[in-house]
Formats: sequence, structure tokens, C-alpha cells
Amino acid sequence: MPTWAWIVIAVVAALIVIGAIAAWMQQRRRTQLKERFGSEYDRTVSDEGDRRAAEKDLADRERKRERLDIVPLSPEAQARYSESWREVQGQFVDDPADAVNEADSLVTNVMRDRGYPIDDFDQRAEDISVDHPEVVQNYRAAHDVYVKARNGDGGASTEDLRQGFVHYRALFTELLETPEEATR
Repeated sequence: MPTWAWIVIAVVAALIVIGAIAAWMQQRRRTQLKERFGSEYDRTVSDEGDRRAAEKDLADRERKRERLDIVPLSPEAQARYSESWREVQGQFVDDPADAVNEADSLVTNVMRDRGYPIDDFDQRAEDISVDHPEVVQNYRAAHDVYVKARNGDGGASTEDLRQGFVHYRALFTELLETPEEATR
């Protein structure tokens, strides 16, 4: 067999090996993103309509989050926020809409104190999705209820407000990094 034929065979074999390695790495990265983001991965794929674009978005979120200086709350701040939560929770019976409004403010304040940028809700949700992917859908749902309640047109029923409050509590508990019992 001529030398050029061996060269062609070697190049084709190298391309096949490189392709297999690239496919394996892409599958590995996909698996890592699915494990890290859970249902947020599926939501992002659905929203983007393209798996590669969604995976790029999620990877971009991770890189952005790495640049943030997210810090735990001091024990004093945890205690202060836990007490504030108990007060807000106590207000729910008398004024559910105001309690949801206060819950939104409280979550935003905790995020600010932890070091999350708080300028834009969508960006807050994306940042939270990296550290707390299991509750980011709760945050989105709670914020939707908050927006309905804030509009004051009766768009949020008492049950909507209750569910929104429960969703805020799930995120609040995660952000505080304390057992859920501490916020009850």
C-alpha cells in the first residue's frame, strides 16, 4: 500500500477518535448540567427551544456566578431575618397581599446581604438557579403572585397568595442556610 494511503487512513482514524472524544465530552457536560440544575435545565431547554443554546446559557450562568462574591449571613443576621420572617408570616392572616409583598422584600434583602445583584428579577432568578436550582421555580412562581397582588386588581386569590408565600419561604430558607424549622 502506498504511503499516502496510510496517511489518509491515519488522518481519518484521528478524526474519528477526535470526534468520539468531543461527543463524549459534550455528553459529559450535558450530564453535569442536568445534575447541577435539575428541572431548571429542562425549563431552560424548553424556553430556548435549542439544547445547545440552553446549555450555553446555563454555562454562562455558572461563569457569571463564579465572579460573584456570595457570602453566608452572620449568625446575627440570620437571627434578625428569621425573626422578621416570623413577623411577616404572622401578618399573613390579616393581610395576605401585604405579607407576600413583605416576603418579596425580605428575600430581596437577604439576597443583597449575601452578595447577589438585585437590580433585575430575571437576573436574580438566573443567579439563584446556579446555587439553588431546586427552589428557583418557587421563586419565579412566588414573584408572579407578588406581581399579581401588587397590581391590586384582584388577580391573586387568597390561595394564590398562600402558595406564593410558601414558595418565598422555600427560597428564604435556602438563602438563610438554616433548617426550615428555624423560619417557622
